[in-house]
Amino acid sequence: MAYVINDDCVACGTCIDECPVGAISAGDKYSINPDECTECGTCASVCPNEAIHLGE
Repeated sequence: MAYVINDDCVACGTCIDECPVGAISAGDKYSINPDECTECGTCASVCPNEAIHLGE
């Protein structure tokens, strides 16, 4: 189950450089490619808004 970014994302960019596989894409709201996400949790641990969590 890949991580997802919810509407609390403010596109601050903190998570993008932390993703070891480059699964996060920038935009008005960032998104995580579920096919590339390795579920390491690094992005969630650095998100200042707690906008990243495991998907359902």
